Amino acid sequence: MTFTQRILIAMAAGIAVGVFLNMLGANFQAVTDFLVDGLFYVLGSIFIALLRLMVVPLVLVSLVCGVTALGDLKALGRVGVKTLGLYLLTTAIAISISLSLANALDPGQGFQLEGEEFTYESSEPPPFADVIINMFPENPVRAMAEDQMLQIILFALLLGFAVSACGERGQRIASLFEDLNEVILKMVLIIIKIAPIGVFALISRTFATQGIEIFRPLLGYCFVVVAGLLLHLFFTYGGLLRITGLSPSKFLSQMRAPMSFAFSTSSSGATIPVTLNTVETRLGVKNSIASFTVPLGATINMDGTAIMQGAATVFIANVYGIDLAIGDYLTVVLTATLASIGTAAVPSAGLIMLAMVLSQVGLPVEGIALIIGVDRLLDMLRTAVNVAGDAAVTCFVARSENALDPEVFADTRGVLDPEVRRESLAGN
Repeated sequence: MTFTQRILIAMAAGIAVGVFLNMLGANFQAVTDFLVDGLFYVLGSIFIALLRLMVVPLVLVSLVCGVTALGDLKALGRVGVKTLGLYLLTTAIAISISLSLANALDPGQGFQLEGEEFTYESSEPPPFADVIINMFPENPVRAMAEDQMLQIILFALLLGFAVSACGERGQRIASLFEDLNEVILKMVLIIIKIAPIGVFALISRTFATQGIEIFRPLLGYCFVVVAGLLLHLFFTYGGLLRITGLSPSKFLSQMRAPMSFAFSTSSSGATIPVTLNTVETRLGVKNSIASFTVPLGATINMDGTAIMQGAATVFIANVYGIDLAIGDYLTVVLTATLASIGTAAVPSAGLIMLAMVLSQVGLPVEGIALIIGVDRLLDMLRTAVNVAGDAAVTCFVARSENALDPEVFADTRGVLDPEVRRESLAGN
């Protein structure tokens, strides 16, 4: 079996086992506790920890290699403007799709609170000025220790520029980073080999604790979110790829592994090693482009979260019987688009972003408590879409910079192996 087949089988088995354990419930509490809060929890946590272990060194080293390979400050600036502009544009389109669907289907109409106590305490979002200031690292070691991805990206860019500007001495440092990049890629491959076990444990525990019954009272809201995610995936990202002459179906075929990882982990950041490797080995993008666009996308590209915000805003407004005007909808689009950057480094960014959006249009923040129950499972879906968006924008930018090999992109038999990548991309 291929790597992707093993991942998909692990996911399917995890869903089946998780739902079965959820149905057992209190009848076999000891067995459920041993598996769900014991074995599955330990295996899943170890797997996530190993993935996160690779994120910082991979981003730092790969981005330095990419900058030194690009060797042109103007070219990097051009790539940066394109990438940031596309991420903001797709986020605005995402929330517009979500608001349109939500208004057409009206989720939340007739939803009964029935005296239940719904409470939610939102974290205070940082001021926008602080967000801009905090993008620049005071201490690069601390930034790496705290997984401050924007700070790491900026430090890697500066280091790459400095290496490129140092002539012969810089070339020696560049060679060192290239060797480090090979070693880190090999470490990533070692961790990927145990991925099916980690995926099975994560999926099993999620469905064992959440179940599928939790969806019933919120079917309308869930349907809007899922429909919005699918429309955005096939039409927005598909449209980006078609503009550059690339096949959306081949793109999705090549992206099965990282999207499966993202679904399992609910973390674009933890999926960076797999996404970056796949974008280079399966989609044929040069490292000089991918090493910048993929980490940046995992940090600020929150299209799936924007879709959730649009649906949740209309849902909560309907539950509380509050009518939203056209100006409110425009405010939601603008706030959610800007917040996709402003809250990127904050834990539980999706809910904090939603709290910001609700506050801007005068809706009760306590309404978030209504959707928390299903948010975990929907988060898995929107993270997979976020990762697909990172890769689609990367392909668009790479194609516009003549840094994508169409033959590698079209070869659906590609493998997650850097040695094969170098043979396939020879001369690219």
